[in-house]
Amino acid sequence: MNLLLFTEQELRGGELLLTDFRGEHIRSVLALQPGDTVRLGMINGKLGQGTVLSLDAATVRLAVRLEREPPPPPPVELILALPRPIMLQRILKQAATLGVARIHLIRSAKVEKSFFHSPALLPEKITERLLEGLTQAAADTRLPEVRLHPQFKIFMEDVLPTLTGKGLLAHPGVPTTLPEVASSDQCRGNILLAIGPEGGWNDFELRSFVEQNFAAFSMGSRILHVDTAAAVLLGQLMLLRSLNGSR
Repeated sequence: MNLLLFTEQELRGGELLLTDFRGEHIRSVLALQPGDTVRLGMINGKLGQGTVLSLDAATVRLAVRLEREPPPPPPVELILALPRPIMLQRILKQAATLGVARIHLIRSAKVEKSFFHSPALLPEKITERLLEGLTQAAADTRLPEVRLHPQFKIFMEDVLPTLTGKGLLAHPGVPTTLPEVASSDQCRGNILLAIGPEGGWNDFELRSFVEQNFAAFSMGSRILHVDTAAAVLLGQLMLLRSLNGSR
């Protein structure tokens, strides 16, 4: 836990009383003592630090000082063909760690209908994974928004046209690469990154995205698991944005 997160409702008179795993982390992992400080942030609110006022075997009491606003929302929206639940949980955490503003989980021909009924899609389960990612990153308090789209055609016709940004479509076998389709100017603006199921989109889905001005690219000859591809591509976008910003 690199950033201790809490809700606005937990804060009482500038103090935070912890009786759960966060307090245990402070006691057993960080081994803090009264007077020591820890990085913290209010979920979707400011960042700051907490000073340990007292602690015992059951509770930790912190004085909270919130000092700065979180960074602007990351300029990336992830459009993801809903993967297997165990893989989805990893992607949610990684996406929050690396930074995305919104995640669209959509149906594609290779997505099993049962995936949309998984307990992994319960709001509390999604929030849990996203919070894990934010506590790892220790740079942001904003929870990415997650939207479910169980019908591909409705997403493409009614939702996608309302989204803004450069559309990038990952698909195996395409001869172009990510740096070739993402110019320096495009990397500075909002990006819509679409990642399909393992094996890629079918012809209809690929054509539908291209008709919406998405630029298709591949990650080379190796076929990756979706969670690996998502982490790698988000990292590559961060690198491209950093390199283009330094020129």
